[in-house]
This record gives sequence, C-alpha cells and structure tokens, in this order.
Amino acid sequence: MDLTQNETVSAFFSDLGIDANHSSHNLQQLAIADSKMLRDLKLNVSSVLGSGNMNRKETSLLALSVAVNQKHDLLMKTFEALAKNEGASENEIAETHACTAVMNVNNIFYRFRHYMSGIDYYQNQPAGLRMSIMMNPVLGKEFFELMSLVVSAVNGCERCVTSHESSVKQHGATEARIYDAIRLAAVIKSLCVLV
Repeated sequence: MDLTQNETVSAFFSDLGIDANHSSHNLQQLAIADSKMLRDLKLNVSSVLGSGNMNRKETSLLALSVAVNQKHDLLMKTFEALAKNEGASENEIAETHACTAVMNVNNIFYRFRHYMSGIDYYQNQPAGLRMSIMMNPVLGKEFFELMSLVVSAVNGCERCVTSHESSVKQHGATEARIYDAIRLAAVIKSLCVLV
C-alpha cells in the first residue's frame, strides 16, 4: 500500500518533517486496516510535543533521547531537526546523545545491583564508572536530570527512575513536568515501534 494515499500518515509525516515516501511494514499494516491507532498516534505525538510544562525545544530533545535509546535513525534525524528548529545548539544535541549513552550504562549497572540486593559484595563495590558529563551539563542540571529520568523509565531501571525523579524535583521540576516527560517517553517509544 502507498502510504502517501493515507491522509493521516501524510499529515503526520508533514508535521514531523518526515519524507512523505517513507514507509514501514508496521505503518502499512495499520493503514491497510485503517486503524484508529494511526490517528491516536498522530494526536498523541502532537500532544506530548506541545506540552504545557515544557517548551518545544525541550520536548524535541527528550523525544530525541528516546529515539537515540531505541537506535531509530529516521526519528533521530527527525527530532534533531525539530530541536534545531527550536533553537537547540550542536552541543545540546551532542549532550542528548551522551546523556542517553550514560544512562544505558547506569541503567544496566544499577538494575543489576537492584536485582542482586541481597548480595553484599555487589552492593559494596565502587561502581568505577566515569560519568563526568553529568557534572556540569550544557542542558542545565534540571533538564539533564529530567532526560536521565526519561531514558531510565524507557529502560525500566527502578533504582535510576527513583533517584532521578528525586533529583529533578530537587532542581525545581514540578510533578506535572515530570509526568509530561514520562508521557512523552511512552508515546515516542510507541512511535519508534511503528515508524
């Protein structure tokens, strides 16, 4: 099926700046069935990118962190372009990639420690991991912590989610801002599955 014939997909791609000729098996299956999921996805993406608790640059960078985490090349390029359109610098884009990579290290390491909580040896050993990017981020400490929380939630690390949620609040984030960031992560992960 030619996805350019589907009005919802065409409008969705146009909104995100995705080439109208892009196709994926998952999108084709939804278009064939005229699935309500396509309309819902378009509305959900629009809603989370337009959060009242974050600006468009922030939502684009958080969406980028999810796309980087999921290794989705098309959406990485899409959200990098959207972030640049909203004023993101090359350093902020690079730091988004770096934050996502660091969180993948932490999420695996601390999830293991959490699983092995009854074994003293694992709990008492120093992590021995360099993470200097976290010390003075160009994104600012509050937003870096928010992005760390988003990636940790996507990766399912309870210990990191708890730690970063507490830290982002200490840096001034409201629960509404945190909630919107997590909603965004969920929707963009779904987008990564379908596009």
